[in-house]
Amino acid sequence: MFLVITYSTAARETLRNVCRSHEDSVVRRFGQAALFDRSEFGAFCALRLRAKHGGDVQVERTEPLNEFEPTYERVRAAAAAYEERDSPYTPYERFATGTDHPSPGEMRAREL
Repeated sequence: MFLVITYSTAARETLRNVCRSHEDSVVRRFGQAALFDRSEFGAFCALRLRAKHGGDVQVERTEPLNEFEPTYERVRAAAAAYEERDSPYTPYERFATGTDHPSPGEMRAREL
């Protein structure tokens, strides 16, 4: 998919118009941003905005997250365990202390 983020009023207006005109290519709209499908036309819409508004439009290609890839196993296990904690008021850092789950600092330092 193509994530389009707008940084000016004019670019947001054009994004809104493109999304209304080509609803079939829009996966999701977020106000000043939108996700276009992975088709050539989705790329066309995204790049058209960039061509018209230059630096006021950022375009990124995205991939859906497959949380079951081995790369994410440690993080997925930590997230699941944290959501099943005894008290909903326990912050994650305190929850992870003394367990095999990674600390917030470890997770911030490790790129996927």
